[in-house]
Amino acid sequence: MPVTEEAVLEEMKKVIDPELFVNVVDLGLVYAVNFEPAEEEQQRVKIDMTMTSPACPAGPQLIGQTKDFVGKLDGVQEVEVKIVLDPPWTPDRMTEDARDQLGIF
Repeated sequence: MPVTEEAVLEEMKKVIDPELFVNVVDLGLVYAVNFEPAEEEQQRVKIDMTMTSPACPAGPQLIGQTKDFVGKLDGVQEVEVKIVLDPPWTPDRMTEDARDQLGIF
């Protein structure tokens, strides 16, 4: 069974920004999830995501955790995370859950 975008995003909810204590999905840091076929019915998962700021010190940690969590899904051969800064992240990308957690109304 192929890996779905929903499954990838669910795993990425385990990746918590260490400064804000909110997951990267609810923060709106994930811009795209794409798939490419790989060997033996496996898939390569390509994720475009951003950071809350271009100089985010947690970037390497967030990338590493994303690769770890998504890479454990059945059917995933490889995970590639590309950091994109255009369009820049803004707080309006956050979900209501993230806004509640951060006290933003």
